[in-house]
Amino acid sequence: MNLPLFIAKRYLFSKKSHNAINVISIVSVCGIAVATMAMVTALSVFNGFGDLVETTFSAFDPELKITAVKGKVFDYHSAVFEKALKSPDIEYISESLEDNVLFRFNDRQVPVLLKGVSEDFKYLTQLDKLIIDGSFKLREDVVDYATLGSGLAYTLGVRPGFVAPVEIFVPKRDVQVNLANPSAGFSQGNVQVGGVFNLNQPQFDEQMAIVSIELARTLFRYSNEVSSLDIKLNEGVSLQKAKKSITEIIGDEYLVEDRFEQQKESYRMLQIEKWVTFFILAFILNIAAFNVVGPLSILIIEKKNDIKILKSMGAGDETIARIFLFEGWLISFTGIVIGVILGVGQSFLQQHFGLLKLGGTPGAYLVDAYPVIVKFTDVLLTFLTVCFICISTIIYPIRNLKKQLSVNAFN
Repeated sequence: MNLPLFIAKRYLFSKKSHNAINVISIVSVCGIAVATMAMVTALSVFNGFGDLVETTFSAFDPELKITAVKGKVFDYHSAVFEKALKSPDIEYISESLEDNVLFRFNDRQVPVLLKGVSEDFKYLTQLDKLIIDGSFKLREDVVDYATLGSGLAYTLGVRPGFVAPVEIFVPKRDVQVNLANPSAGFSQGNVQVGGVFNLNQPQFDEQMAIVSIELARTLFRYSNEVSSLDIKLNEGVSLQKAKKSITEIIGDEYLVEDRFEQQKESYRMLQIEKWVTFFILAFILNIAAFNVVGPLSILIIEKKNDIKILKSMGAGDETIARIFLFEGWLISFTGIVIGVILGVGQSFLQQHFGLLKLGGTPGAYLVDAYPVIVKFTDVLLTFLTVCFICISTIIYPIRNLKKQLSVNAFN
């Protein structure tokens, strides 16, 4: 039997009068439990928002995207690209050509990011799930269609089914503007509105219009060039393996990005916020953990007679010090376990029942309740961090006790 641990448990869990030490010990346990619960819950909420961002962008961004390191466009009709794109890992490839244009409808004019795509674009993304009006289509017979972001459609005052087309104006490349006839310096085109999508991202909803790659090339005066190649892989294919294989073939002049890298700023900011919050809560936990020092120090004074009895029975200084070390550890560990259980339990309740809402108006946000995902790695990290902090705070009163024992202060 581990005698120091047995005595420590008796001090903490045995029936005794509710004096100041007991109250302070309970407060210490509660403080550690609340801080631990907050850490688990906060990390789970950030995991939920991270998954929400990933889901939102994955509906629009391709699995892999190839762009040129230098320049806006590139021609991929070469032997190198032919070899890379013939990989059995690739299911669909879509050409994409983007540039800024001006949309005009009646008396309204709006600068727009025009994205020309090929027909396979609909297989690469989940755009159909984002359509809120009309349908996604690029061309029917001789009629060109555009799919607009919801904010852009609202600004222009258009929707699918309108008879009047939207006019497109694009400055001609390598052509000087003739002040006597400025309109001659612009390429012009017309599109009907086929559909309206909503991604809940302003840079897409308020600025983007999707048209056919053929119309985009005509307006931008290109032949075979693209801004990017969007790739969808076969199911079960390793994303990193396919990315590495394509990169090795096409070389360093081109950039191959997965979805995380395409939206790296959004993901980076989310991760920064997550870990800044973690360190802030860890600092608060550090303060809460120091509450263990108080009851432990008072307990050492209260049990002075017990220490004398133990020493007279032959207990060594190390054994006595370990009793109070275990006492402090039991106080801390009780708070840690309770905090982890409450944090995980609260997170699962939020995940399944959405108890904490994002505002009082349903549908005002992408989700109505705070998204939560519990990850074992985050729970383990929290547990180890709290253990380290609590053990660090217990060291001081135990070292002080050892000094007193070494000078026979309890004789």
